[in-house]
Amino acid sequence: MKLTRKAALVMAAVPAIVFITPVGSASAHGYVSSPASRAAQCATGVVDCGSTGPRYEPQSAEGPKGQVTCSGGTRNDFEVLNDDSKPWKVTSVGSTMSLTWTFTARHATRDYEYFIGGTRVGFVAGNNQQPNNPTTHTINLGGFSGRQKLRAVWNIADTVNAFYSCIDINIGGGGTPPPTTTTNPPTTTTNPPTSQPPVGGTWAANTPYAVGTTVTYGGASYKCRQAHTSLTGWEPPNAAALWERI
Repeated sequence: MKLTRKAALVMAAVPAIVFITPVGSASAHGYVSSPASRAAQCATGVVDCGSTGPRYEPQSAEGPKGQVTCSGGTRNDFEVLNDDSKPWKVTSVGSTMSLTWTFTARHATRDYEYFIGGTRVGFVAGNNQQPNNPTTHTINLGGFSGRQKLRAVWNIADTVNAFYSCIDINIGGGGTPPPTTTTNPPTTTTNPPTSQPPVGGTWAANTPYAVGTTVTYGGASYKCRQAHTSLTGWEPPNAAALWERI
């Protein structure tokens, strides 16, 4: 079909329209909503965080995997979450606690990790699947007591990033108390010292262990630091206050 001269001029004057489809990974956001994390307290006004990011986006404390901050370390407007002098509400817990994540955008998950200081006290595999919303985990806090800052980490499966939430807790404020830590010297006995610490074989739950007892778990050997009766969740890799790897 031939175009008339007028039609050809009109078509030539219309610029070509190029449709560009954005390329990139889907966004993923989430935070610990119960017990109320620092970000959740900012969002609900429990703590006055001013006009900072967490006030409006508690789910966006994002940063590269392996951060040790509450903010994720990439956005200056989330630095308020690292301020330990703020009057953060403290939740009393026993030797175990449950945490609930709320997701505003779900994403394939590598795993979840929970830390007190440099000790990992909890781990949940994500199996590269999208999480349910909400998602609740129960972790064991055996070996720790008193006021602590728990760092919860949601590691994304197909990006380099993770999402961070910090929860202020008082361990021993309710439920089953953790093993008591004492600074008293060991009791003197009339038994002669042995050249080797007692051997407890393979670690097992609901078993009493004395200080110095050695066990094996997951192919590694551990020495008991504190006398206690073991419970599920207090496996040597998860209870650094109770076991020392040797």
